[in-house]
Amino acid sequence: MSLLVTLAADILVAILLVATIVSSVRLSRRIVKLKADETALRQTIGDLVMASSTAERAIAGLRATLDECDRTLADRLGTAERYAADLSAHVEAGESVIARISAIVSQAAPGRAVSRTMTQAPASPAPERRAAPALVDPAIVVPQFRPQSTSAGSGSSSPAAAVSPNGERLGVAAAAALAMSERALGRLRSKAA
Repeated sequence: MSLLVTLAADILVAILLVATIVSSVRLSRRIVKLKADETALRQTIGDLVMASSTAERAIAGLRATLDECDRTLADRLGTAERYAADLSAHVEAGESVIARISAIVSQAAPGRAVSRTMTQAPASPAPERRAAPALVDPAIVVPQFRPQSTSAGSGSSSPAAAVSPNGERLGVAAAAALAMSERALGRLRSKAA
C-alpha cells in the first residue's frame, strides 16, 4: 500500500506541477501584454507632454503678439488723436483767418458784405473733438473786386469807381484762404475715414 500512496502522491504532485506551469504561462503572457501596454502608455504620455509644451510655447507667442499689437494700436491711436487735434487747430486757425480777411474785405468795400451763415467757434485752449464737422461753410460769398473804368467823356471818376486796387488782392486772398481751408477739411475727412 505504501507504493500506491507514493504513486498517488507523485501523480498529485505532477498534476499540481502541470497546473502551476499552465498558470505561469498565462501570467507570463499577461505580463508581456501589460509591458506592451505600458510602452504604448509611456509613448502616449510622452506625446502628450510634447503637445502640452508646444501649446504652452504657442500661448506665450500669442500673448507676446497680443501685447505688441496692443502697444502698436495704442501708439497709432495716440498719433491719430494728436493729428486730429492738430488738424482741428489748423482748421480753426483757417476759419479765423477767413473771418479776418472777410472783415478786411467788408471794410475795404462797405457796399459789399460777405454773407456767412456759420457761427464763430469759441476760442478754447483745447480743441473739441467732433465727428467730421462741416468746417467750411459753402455759403461763404467772396466778393470779386474789379475796378470800374471811368467814362471816356468825363475826366472824373464816380465814387463807385474809387475802389482800391488792394480790394482785388484781398478778394483773391480770401479765395485762397477758402481753398486752403477746404483742402484741410478734405484731408481731415480722408483721415477720419
